[in-house]
Amino acid sequence: MRNAKIVIAGGSGFIGESLIKYFGNENKLIILSRNADNSQNNRNRFSLLSEPELKNVIYCHWDGKTLGDWYKQLEDTDILINLSGKSVNCRYTEKNKKDILNSRVDSTKILGEAIAKTKNPPKLWINASSATIYRHSTDKPQDEFTGEIENDFSVQVCKAWENTFYNQATPFTRKIALRMAITLGAGGIMIPYFNLLKFGLGGKQGNGKQMYSWVHIEDSCRMIEWFYEHHELEGTFNCASPYPVHNKEFMKTLRTISHTTFGLPAMKWMLQIGALLIGTETELVLKSRWVVPTRILETGFQFKYPLLSDALAEVFNNTPKNLYRIF
Repeated sequence: MRNAKIVIAGGSGFIGESLIKYFGNENKLIILSRNADNSQNNRNRFSLLSEPELKNVIYCHWDGKTLGDWYKQLEDTDILINLSGKSVNCRYTEKNKKDILNSRVDSTKILGEAIAKTKNPPKLWINASSATIYRHSTDKPQDEFTGEIENDFSVQVCKAWENTFYNQATPFTRKIALRMAITLGAGGIMIPYFNLLKFGLGGKQGNGKQMYSWVHIEDSCRMIEWFYEHHELEGTFNCASPYPVHNKEFMKTLRTISHTTFGLPAMKWMLQIGALLIGTETELVLKSRWVVPTRILETGFQFKYPLLSDALAEVFNNTPKNLYRIF
């Protein structure tokens, strides 16, 4: 993929920076961010981007909810990718729940309004969603055709997010909702996992039987490229490896790859106390996410990292060791 114009809304986090690394050398990238006066201010503290990787990147200010001059950046865009949304790694207070929901719905809605104002709208709009939209599942996998959706807070957010996306009138823009599983790469979620290993806490979480759906970040990027090249594809797709594992297996594989011989388990009551202390929710590790990518496999897409051992080995070998430290 070359000479494409890609706009990424909310592109200053781990996934956004990974997209820059993957697409940035041969394409023009525009990052819509709330703090865009200086590109350095946008980059998270575990940023792995180098200055050469930013040569084709422009940062543009937006607030994620108000139409402004930034909408002009969408003219003649090949791919618009929306990653905007407050992190769910927090306590589910009423204020945080409101912010989590609104940050996703508002950004999606305003992008739809912006597209409507363009003369030459984006060819493809990929809106992030989450694989957590499916129910807690220990009995069978959930896919795009038969997956069961319930109604807890996280599911409500995902449903409102996707409904807002599909309700935007974009007759000349192809749309794909990407239900992303936990994304593994050098940085992001792997940093706290490596810190758990460092302090001997790399055992199973809870009973370890909950399913862990995951995807390597490079396969996420490759999937986006696949969507761009296959103009017939639209609708909802799960972005997850075809081989999810139990939490116990995930932690065991991580210990093996990192040559860690010992890891204390974290029982549910321990997680509840720990989540309270660090300001998060146990759902993030205890919900059983058994999600498989039926639709993308039917298109002929092949994962580069379908197996967890290969994915974690690549991540471990390419994560700078100075990132293994407590926040």
